[in-house]
Amino acid sequence: MNPANKAFFQTHYSLPNQTHFYRGKVRDVYTVGEKLVMVASDRISAFDHILPRPIPFKGQVLNQVASHFLRATEDIVPNWLDNTPDPNVAIGWACEPYKVEMVIRGYLAGHAWREYKAGKRMICGVPMPDGMKESDRFPQPIITPATKAEEGHDEDISRDDIIAQGIVSEADYVQLENYTRALFERGSQMAEERGLLLVDTKYEFGKRDGQIMVIDEIHTPDSSRYYYKEGYEERQAKGERQKQLSKEFVREWLMAHGFQGLEDQLMPLMPDSFVEQVSERYIELYEVITGKEFERADVEDIEERILNNILKVLV
Repeated sequence: MNPANKAFFQTHYSLPNQTHFYRGKVRDVYTVGEKLVMVASDRISAFDHILPRPIPFKGQVLNQVASHFLRATEDIVPNWLDNTPDPNVAIGWACEPYKVEMVIRGYLAGHAWREYKAGKRMICGVPMPDGMKESDRFPQPIITPATKAEEGHDEDISRDDIIAQGIVSEADYVQLENYTRALFERGSQMAEERGLLLVDTKYEFGKRDGQIMVIDEIHTPDSSRYYYKEGYEERQAKGERQKQLSKEFVREWLMAHGFQGLEDQLMPLMPDSFVEQVSERYIELYEVITGKEFERADVEDIEERILNNILKVLV
């Protein structure tokens, strides 16, 4: 079977009592009353571009990983999730979002490493120790929040500025920090049980009826960075790059084919063989992160299956 026939790119539903629709990079989000119906498509993005071919089972993987971690942390902080009627669907409560992302870092990597390498020893008002190298563990995890600018880019912001600008009240922000640290500690424990290190991640929160809730996916490969625990110390000692569990291999393939998201570059079309390879890697991600065997959903008519399962719980 051609891989394209086993995946779906987007949905075009008109749900009962639907009042709003939003299409993100990966999810199609329908507002129905006080609920959000989030459909995780098989779209994949890299370098801020959505690739033209969907990846079989990618949406199912992301939806089920996110649900796995939301269920495993609901004793720490309430979350928006109410129901998962389909492998690709999460239904939950619409909340008023806080306009900050709570980014927490246990290791010096990614954006923090780039800032550090450029000579900075302060990020989002938080000091970083001298003498660190890429992928070193921080003495304690640091919280480096980001806020969305009007044009939509994430921007670093300090705790003091968030409170001073009235983006989040001081009392609520203290609670967001406490929740962020507790979630990261639980996520780190769960990762270590699976032979992984949770390097950094982000949490998004909102409020409903006066209660703070997690409102987005947590601890997925799209929102988090993981290293393999085995060999971590040896690689650090030798100055070698850490082995990551992520979709970095997709970016590497694109770069090898001359694409990094720049204006004058033509996006290469992934052949069937590579689409299948990406699909298998996502399934592997699911099994490593959750410790569960992946059960492929029926893909005979994916969009009809999803719609039928949504309607069963909406009507």
